[in-house]
Amino acid sequence: MSFLDFSFADFSLFRLLSNTIDILLVWFVIYKLIMIVKGTKAVQLVKGIFVILLVKIISDQFHLQTLGWMMEQVLLWGFLAIAIIFQPELRRALEQLGRGRFFSRSGHQEEEEQEKLIEAIAKAVDYMAKRRIGALISLERETGMGDYIETGIQLHSKISSELLINIFIPNTPLHDGAVILQKNQVAAAACYLPLSESPFISKELGTRHRAALGISEVTDSITIVVSEETGSVSVTKNGELHRELKSDQFKEMLTKELLSQSAKQTSSARWNWRGKKNG
Repeated sequence: MSFLDFSFADFSLFRLLSNTIDILLVWFVIYKLIMIVKGTKAVQLVKGIFVILLVKIISDQFHLQTLGWMMEQVLLWGFLAIAIIFQPELRRALEQLGRGRFFSRSGHQEEEEQEKLIEAIAKAVDYMAKRRIGALISLERETGMGDYIETGIQLHSKISSELLINIFIPNTPLHDGAVILQKNQVAAAACYLPLSESPFISKELGTRHRAALGISEVTDSITIVVSEETGSVSVTKNGELHRELKSDQFKEMLTKELLSQSAKQTSSARWNWRGKKNG
C-alpha cells in the first residue's frame, strides 16, 4: 500500500471525526438554547416560526405565489422584529455567555445556590408566620410556569428574605397574589394561580390554599402558604397539602425537595454526557 493510500485514509478519518464533533456541538448549542427559552414566552415564538416555515413549504409545493411572497417577507423582516421584541431575553443570554454560565455549572455550585435559596425562603417564611403576614410563594421546577409569570408583575430580581418579606407586607401594590421563583430569581409577583376545584378541600381553607393546591395539580412546583389568620405554614406538591408545619419541619421538607432535585439533575447531566442510561 502506497503512502498516498495511508494519507487518504487518515484524511477520511479526520473528516469523519471533525463532522461528528461538529454535529455534537450543534446539538449541544441547540439543547442549551431550548433550556434558556423553556417555560418562557419565547416558546410560543418558536412554535410560530415552525408554523411560518411549514406554510412557506406548502406554498412552494403548491405554487401559491402570493402566500409564498408574504411568508418570504415575514421571514425576511421577522428576525429584526424578534431582536427588538425579545431584547431582554437575548441580553440575559449574552450576559450568561460572558460570565461563563451558558454551559453547565458544577454540581457543587448548584448545591450552594440551592442552600442559599432555602435559607432565604425559610427566613422570610419564619418572619411572616410569626407576624401573621399572608404569603403565597411558588417555586418552579421542571414544568415551566411562564404562563403564570406573565399574569403578574415581572421582577427578575435576586432572591433574598428581605425582598420576599417586603412584597407581602399588607396594603402594598404587590402583596395580593403569588410570588413565583424561577431558578435563583424572583421572576414575578402578584401572579394569578389556578384555584383547585377538588371537593375534598376543607372549607376552612381560603383562596391562598386553593391556589397553592391548584398549581400543584397542573405543575410539579412546590408552593408555600403562610396563613394570614393563624400564621401557620403549609406546603403543596403533586396535589398534596402538608399543613401546619413547624419551622424545622418546613426547612427540612424544603431541603429534601430542592437538594434532591438538584442532585438528580446533576446526576442526569453527567450520565447523558457520558452517553449512558443504565449500568
